Amino acid sequence: MKVNMHQAKSQLSRLGKLAWEGEDIVIARAGDPWLRLMPYRERGKERKLGGLEGEIWMAPDFDEEDEELIEAIENSKIFPDAD
Repeated sequence: MKVNMHQAKSQLSRLGKLAWEGEDIVIARAGDPWLRLMPYRERGKERKLGGLEGEIWMAPDFDEEDEELIEAIENSKIFPDAD
């Protein structure tokens, strides 16, 4: 839903309720999109990277191409031929 600034000022409660219900509310200024009204959501805990050191192992050849697999994927048929 796109509303102008004056409408947004006079109908903020209604627009806020619509935003909470999932409506996409865009506030326009001089006819151009200017703001997006979105519900406030608490941010989750900041994620800490790492923590699994020594618990995950990757094969030394992990990044090497498997020609047999590539051939099977590239030459497979998803749909049988319609005769």
